[in-house]
Amino acid sequence: MKSWQIVRLVAGTFILASLAMGIEGSPVFVSPWWLAFTAFVGANLLQSALTQWCLMDSILRKMGVEPGC
Repeated sequence: MKSWQIVRLVAGTFILASLAMGIEGSPVFVSPWWLAFTAFVGANLLQSALTQWCLMDSILRKMGVEPGC
């Protein structure tokens, strides 16, 4: 997998997991504060789209993950 694919995979996983843990009625509900984490991930995705820079992508590339378009 290329770095951009891993970033999207992790972001999507974080969003779905934090929604599951933050919405009452979910079988894995923990606290509504998990919705703040969902907002944080969304804000980071928005920031990376506007600035063309993503910290996680930079870290993955330093770890040797292949960059891609």
